[in-house]
Amino acid sequence: MIWILIGLSSVELVVVHLLLAHWWPRIAIAVAAVTFGTIVWLVTVVRGFRSMPVLLKDDRLLMRTGRLRSVSVATEQIAGLRSSCDAASLKQRRVLNLALIAYPNTVIDLVAPIAVGRRQIWTIAHRLDDPAGFADALNPLVPRI
Repeated sequence: MIWILIGLSSVELVVVHLLLAHWWPRIAIAVAAVTFGTIVWLVTVVRGFRSMPVLLKDDRLLMRTGRLRSVSVATEQIAGLRSSCDAASLKQRRVLNLALIAYPNTVIDLVAPIAVGRRQIWTIAHRLDDPAGFADALNPLVPRI
């Protein structure tokens, strides 16, 4: 989905800015620079998904969305694992939605809240490539699942 956004931004960079350059060349240069910077930032974000994946090591689970956001949770803090969550629940302040654009396919409920910034998080929702493999890897570390 983000690659589609990058493609649309590239088309917008060419078409709209050429039209804008016809009437206001200086404004077109500034807008083109901002759009180009945004495209570079989006590509960096997408490339970070591969280089900074979700990690499950020893007694810690590191849930990340590339370089944008990450949260570390001790495996003993995990109360349960679900494959879905309703839309109203995702909007609550106590839920950290790391799925960005797509709908989450992995939802982790916590025993006690953890602090993420000024928020107290009870649930972490994420969109993983292999949710079944993630659940299989988490099962031996968290016997309650």
